Amino acid sequence: MRRRAVDPRRPSRRRFVGWIWFLLVVSAVGGLTLVAVRRHQVEKLEPPFREVNATEITAQYQDFNLTDELLSSTSFARQLADQMTLAKAYLVIAKEHHNLKFAWDLSSQIRNSQRLLAQAAVRGKPVTQDEAGPMITSLSQLIYKAQDIHYDLATAITTLKVHAQAMEDRLTAAMVQSAEFGRLAAQGLPRSIHCLTIKLTEDWFGDPKLQKLEEDQKNSPRLVDNSLYHFCIFSDNVLAASVVVNSTVSNADHPRQLVFHVVTSPVSFRAMKAWFLTSSFGGSTVEVLSTEEFPWLRKLRRDMDMASLLSHLRFYLPEIAPSLEKVVFLEDDVVVQKDLTALFILDLHGNVNGAVETCLEAFHRYHKYVNFSSPIISSEFDPEACGWAFGMNVFDLMAWKKADLTARYHHWLRQNSGGYLWTGGGTLPPGLLTFYGSTEPLDRRWHVLGLGFDPEIDGRLIETAAVIHFNGNMKPWLGSAITRYLPLWERYVNHTRLHLHGC
Repeated sequence: MRRRAVDPRRPSRRRFVGWIWFLLVVSAVGGLTLVAVRRHQVEKLEPPFREVNATEITAQYQDFNLTDELLSSTSFARQLADQMTLAKAYLVIAKEHHNLKFAWDLSSQIRNSQRLLAQAAVRGKPVTQDEAGPMITSLSQLIYKAQDIHYDLATAITTLKVHAQAMEDRLTAAMVQSAEFGRLAAQGLPRSIHCLTIKLTEDWFGDPKLQKLEEDQKNSPRLVDNSLYHFCIFSDNVLAASVVVNSTVSNADHPRQLVFHVVTSPVSFRAMKAWFLTSSFGGSTVEVLSTEEFPWLRKLRRDMDMASLLSHLRFYLPEIAPSLEKVVFLEDDVVVQKDLTALFILDLHGNVNGAVETCLEAFHRYHKYVNFSSPIISSEFDPEACGWAFGMNVFDLMAWKKADLTARYHHWLRQNSGGYLWTGGGTLPPGLLTFYGSTEPLDRRWHVLGLGFDPEIDGRLIETAAVIHFNGNMKPWLGSAITRYLPLWERYVNHTRLHLHGC
């Protein structure tokens, strides 16, 4: 076998390839080194990246407080706010003088200043001199112009005082108007009750048996029997009067011994008759009378609307029930929860009126109801005397007649003919004067008030109360009733009556 000849070119070619690989390796190492060095330098120059959460962002603005800025005497925000206050005063005066162009200029600068303060509050940074300077200058020029046209500071103060007083007067008038509207709404009847009244009136005229029952009841000896328990209700609200009667009967130990005397308006008279004659109410007796049956009420009918007349009938109880010795008076916005017959054996110690006092709070003293700046009042009454409540009262009619309290009531009505002793047409102020010195305080549990305006009455107090009173504008038969108390009234509504579903 012949050996291959030696090639002299092969060793040099190998050395050349080796050098190429050497240079590539050195370049790669150098590049990596350069990248590493460069990255190290960048890390030295720039902080490492990290996420910033909302809490940290909020913390940046916690040191800024616009309120503190406005209170600081050296801040631009405070200077701007002071200029705005003065500019607002001159704005009022400019409008008073019908200088509408100047008023517009002031108003425009005030809006710009308000916008700047709002932006400062949003961004969480103080107002700078560059931002506030032009506005402060503009406002200063306008204020100087206002002074130049004799809008001086004294005029500004006087004008502002007049406007403040006018605003206060408007607020007072609005509050009085709101209270009056609320009172009228509470006294008014919703459409459903008007509907019920109309349908019951139709029943009265369409059913001769009802008129026969009414004639028989007129001669009932129970109506004047003083061994029975007599209750008086004055209302033209059929549903409300029904709840009062039903709740009283439902909680009485002996409902057959109860007699109710309901006095109503001529419009509701026949509806009331039809309702009560077609219901048994536990065997109790319900007499319905119209205000037209009392000729001595003719003058009051001329002077008062029907709602006020029915409300003031409580001062004529001896005339309405001349044969009775003692009665319990119930307003039509109460619900009875206990047997009330114990009221008839209470010792009133010679007094006429048994009532629950309401002076646990200072504002229920006499001086809150009547005008003690009048010498007629201050000479006869104690301003710190305790007030009491109508709604559930027991009256000794024999003592009433002896003291001639109806005449006393007429006396105070005449004294208040100009509305100087008390305001409004309510019954409590004349009642406080009429029964002054003749009222026996009753245990508070007999009569709990406030369900027509106070949503926070203690539930235990309501539960133990003999009578709960929806006094106030939020009556249970209105849409504005307090939901929490509504079931206490609803449980005594007779939902089986046909017309209730039709109305």
